[in-house]
Amino acid sequence: MDVLSDVIAAMRAGEPRSARVRWHAPWGQRFPAVRGSAGFQVVLQGSCWLMPPDDGAPIALNVGDVVFLPHGSGYALADSPATPRTEPACDPLNDPRFEDRYASATVGKNGQDNSQAITVTLCGGYQLDPGRAHPLLRDLPEIVHLPARLGRRPELRAAVDLLGGELDNLRLGADTIVPALLDMLLLYILRAWFDEQSERGTTAGWAAALGDPAISAALHALHRDPAFPWTIQVLGNQAGLSRAAFSRRFTTLIGHPPLTYLTWWRLTTAARLLRESDAPLGEVATRIGYTSEFAFANAFKRQYGIAPGRYRRRSGAETPSGELGATAR
Repeated sequence: MDVLSDVIAAMRAGEPRSARVRWHAPWGQRFPAVRGSAGFQVVLQGSCWLMPPDDGAPIALNVGDVVFLPHGSGYALADSPATPRTEPACDPLNDPRFEDRYASATVGKNGQDNSQAITVTLCGGYQLDPGRAHPLLRDLPEIVHLPARLGRRPELRAAVDLLGGELDNLRLGADTIVPALLDMLLLYILRAWFDEQSERGTTAGWAAALGDPAISAALHALHRDPAFPWTIQVLGNQAGLSRAAFSRRFTTLIGHPPLTYLTWWRLTTAARLLRESDAPLGEVATRIGYTSEFAFANAFKRQYGIAPGRYRRRSGAETPSGELGATAR
């Protein structure tokens, strides 16, 4: 798997939810901060304003604009910055108005149907496990705003159209189609943001790493095959750089040396296998590159503070954090 796909697979928890909402002016809606979630808003018709957390400057949203909130921050939407947010706070993952995982709703009609005052949005929420947060997502800002631009990001527009169409007319197969489209939408949003950072010449962090052909090649290689006996020299060969130059550039962009990141990713992958499969511990160890179950168990306990067998038994409850850097201590 490539880096972006791996990140989403590692952090995903529970089922995403989405709704197509028809807003009738005047309207205002608060969305509270929700730990362990990420949300999005897409304007399908009309326009509205997004009020960021911490009283930031309002952001005008128009047809085709996409907003992604990767850290579960609170915010508000309204037809105007001056409109009071009188509606109860809406959590797309738990709001009783959206008990169905995929729904359509009308808000604030007030007995009138003035098409000039209607805004239609596509909103949704993803459940992400904060204990498995990948540094790639932690690098993202509180709000990712992707304004609509003619001819830009046709794949993102297509995913929005398909998802909106499904929610407007749920039919047989929706329980498979909608989650797949939500995953597609999330990946297209992330791809679009990282592409924009690369075009702007971002010089630090994961945006720069994924835009750097040498470091990106090494990252994709170790994500495709974490069990391979990678060394700095071999990864440098993948990147087309000398051992020293590769190690220096990787550490500068990622914030950790290559083998520290590799160990962290192997154990993050192991945690996913323990949660999602019944593979024996020895098989899990082999699949992530450990030659013995004993060595794997020791490394896993250093990162997660718990033996892999106990981690698996507790996987239905809140699991310990395995943040990058723990393996270096």
